[in-house]
Amino acid sequence: QVQLVESGGGLVHAGDSLRLSCAASGRTLSWYAMGWFRQAPGKEREFVAAISRDGGGTLLPDSVKGRFTISRDNAKNTVYLQMNSLKPEDTAVYFCAAQNTGLTWKTYPRSYEYSYWGQGTQVTVSS
Repeated sequence: QVQLVESGGGLVHAGDSLRLSCAASGRTLSWYAMGWFRQAPGKEREFVAAISRDGGGTLLPDSVKGRFTISRDNAKNTVYLQMNSLKPEDTAVYFCAAQNTGLTWKTYPRSYEYSYWGQGTQVTVSS
């Protein structure tokens, strides 16, 4: 079983950048496809980014495409979410998630496909 811990959140201004990290322990990260989701107060959890086990495939929704980038360093057991040109509507708690039931090249955009979740890190973007 893998444990996930997010870090890197904070309070920034619109247009700034942040890099979130998700550190895994307990199992080698290369076994898992990874995803980032976010949840704002009063809203449903929203897909932000996904990366395949081998890192060769990534998937991002239109709302963040061109601004956010997901990457992974399996040697460091860490997944990253680089967020540029942040907007107030990006304000949310950001969660990383892991799943190991699929293919090495596949990405997973749905929250129910993930078995393991971190505790989340708050990102607040002021206008």
